[in-house]
Amino acid sequence: MAPLLNPYLTFDGNARQAMEYYKEVFGGELSLHTFGEIGGSAGEEFADNVMHAMLTTPDGFTLMGSDGPPGMEYASGNNFAVSLSGEEEDTLRRYWEKLSDGGQVSVPLERQMWGDVFGMCTDRFGVPWMVDISPREG
Repeated sequence: MAPLLNPYLTFDGNARQAMEYYKEVFGGELSLHTFGEIGGSAGEEFADNVMHAMLTTPDGFTLMGSDGPPGMEYASGNNFAVSLSGEEEDTLRRYWEKLSDGGQVSVPLERQMWGDVFGMCTDRFGVPWMVDISPREG
């Protein structure tokens, strides 16, 4: 599968409602995972907040989103990122190296608790990026 580029929206505790609304608007399949399902140190107050949501529509759109993680202040302007994802590890690592060069890495590109290799950075122009490398299937 070729790498995918799509928007990733961050919400202030209402990601579930927003993503369900977008499903009504665009149709498709919506998957939601909460901080409580994933585990970690989010705490009880964030257990029901959405850690990751993905809407895949019949028209080929992919929209991702989540509630801001604990400790990250929500403000208009920091509520989006561009997400690159897929199984093409060499390609995605090459994108990561170029995007993070001269920028600021907030999450190093490394294996995460859900099994993917994931990283977050802001490029030299102030654009936030997320790179997620999924294990190849089969």
